[in-house]
Amino acid sequence: MVAEHGSKRMALLYGLHRVLQKLSANRALIMPNLLMALPVDNPALAKVSSDALAVVRRIVPTDPVIGQFPRQSRVVAQRFACGSECHVIWVEGQFAGHLWTARHRYIEDEVRCAYEMADPATGVWVYDVFVEPAFRHGRVLGRLWKAVDEGLAAEGVQWTFCRINRFNVASLKSHKRLGAVTVGQALFLVLGRLQLSLLPGGGASRASLTWRSSPTLTVAAPPGVPHT
Repeated sequence: MVAEHGSKRMALLYGLHRVLQKLSANRALIMPNLLMALPVDNPALAKVSSDALAVVRRIVPTDPVIGQFPRQSRVVAQRFACGSECHVIWVEGQFAGHLWTARHRYIEDEVRCAYEMADPATGVWVYDVFVEPAFRHGRVLGRLWKAVDEGLAAEGVQWTFCRINRFNVASLKSHKRLGAVTVGQALFLVLGRLQLSLLPGGGASRASLTWRSSPTLTVAAPPGVPHT
């Protein structure tokens, strides 16, 4: 576990997380998140080849493809109602995956937290990137991400933001390969309805203990990192 998670501290935290999950029947958890910024018009995506049989399109809330999503219809409807946008990729006419973006505000779906973009004109939040299992060994994800990246670049967007659970080592590595930069971190301890959040703010972490309400985090581009 130390080799996988990179440090004794993170391995111990993961072990504690698993114990809490088992003892609470998944009503308690620990979530250490890294907030990451990924440059748009990303040169790392230039090598992703196009395919005439792969089509990416932004959908509307009434698109019938939503019925094939591995998400509850009420969740999808709520996302559209909050202003999120969804891009879908088809391969030879088959639904192969989706990617969601939020322009101004994203409400976390695993813990209680809201992320707000400091500058919605140049930064958007990316979440719920999903690829159907049958298409996970090809270039579907790269083609979907590249299509969305090109569209955002044409609109003048410079950064996409996301949060990565530090226990998800594979996702962290893939984002870093694409040039992702860490812009903050947040730690959540959930015990039933009670949530303790350690959030960045003013150069130091701030603690937030809540029963029902959600703390808010403002996400901004990394200082001193030029966009190329």
